[in-house]
Amino acid sequence: MYDLIRDFPDHLKEALAIGRNAQLSAPGGPYANVVVTGLGGSGIGGRIAAQAVAQEATCPIEVYSNYYLPAYVGKGSLVIACSYSGNTEETLAAMNEALGKGARVVCITSGGTMLETAKAKGLDHIVIPGGNPPRTMLAYSLTQQFFVLKHFGIIQSDFEASIGKAAAQLKGGQKAIEAAGKELAEKLHGKRPVIYSEASTEAVCIRFRQQLNENSKELCWHHAIPEMNHNELVGWAGGSDRLSVVIFRHKDDHERSQIRLAINKDVFAKYTPHIHEVWSQGDDLLGRQLFLIHLGDWASWYLAEKKGVDATEIGVINMLKGKLAEVK
Repeated sequence: MYDLIRDFPDHLKEALAIGRNAQLSAPGGPYANVVVTGLGGSGIGGRIAAQAVAQEATCPIEVYSNYYLPAYVGKGSLVIACSYSGNTEETLAAMNEALGKGARVVCITSGGTMLETAKAKGLDHIVIPGGNPPRTMLAYSLTQQFFVLKHFGIIQSDFEASIGKAAAQLKGGQKAIEAAGKELAEKLHGKRPVIYSEASTEAVCIRFRQQLNENSKELCWHHAIPEMNHNELVGWAGGSDRLSVVIFRHKDDHERSQIRLAINKDVFAKYTPHIHEVWSQGDDLLGRQLFLIHLGDWASWYLAEKKGVDATEIGVINMLKGKLAEVK
């Protein structure tokens, strides 16, 4: 796991090469909507990409993590099916539903049933490297989301330059980012993490929560500003010093959200002294998001080390899949 986290910047560079060499057919369109279907480490790339392009996308992009799709999906829809193994049963079910509804389907996978289906039905697909835990291959699945969105005319921005620059900056700053992740892990050890950010960074919070769940074997939760100010902030009346707050921040967060965060910190401080702000670095929004993702990944690994747990072990998920396979 350590090596896979360390290699995240290199994965981004390799992912760019894979996307540039992808053979996708004529885009068709225009599309009324985009739905990304995927779960866990396979689906989080869609959430991050959807938020990153929200201000330029030509149509709505929704991430759906279930066996089925929204009723509106049809012939005017672009469905991006993302399953790292290619065997995620929920995603395969949603993909088959999309095909039945006449939607344009593109697959992002390393193999399995999804790749077999894509080849058999002549579906556009991008193959990413296999053989690793899906959560460690985020750089590949996330980057391909951007290639698909641009190919099909949903975005126009030069994301390749952005990812390439971010990869170089993460590589050059690796030691400092790792050290910051280790420091954050030490602050979280023995506490229940609570993760917050401005709404445009919520997908990165979800990624960090998932990494703490899987790598650190830690229960935690997240929420976003300003929505949490209309509900969860009241819940802090039940807060305690057993909680450790992590706030992912950008210097260009909405000015009103920055004011809200300052007030929120005063509320948190009434119940816990453990409040940690993590400020992003990077030349643009996507680069700053990637910085926070990488730092959070390091924190999850070092927290696993502090707790003495195996960051790669996911036995309970494998048990669940095994029991589901017994039910026909």
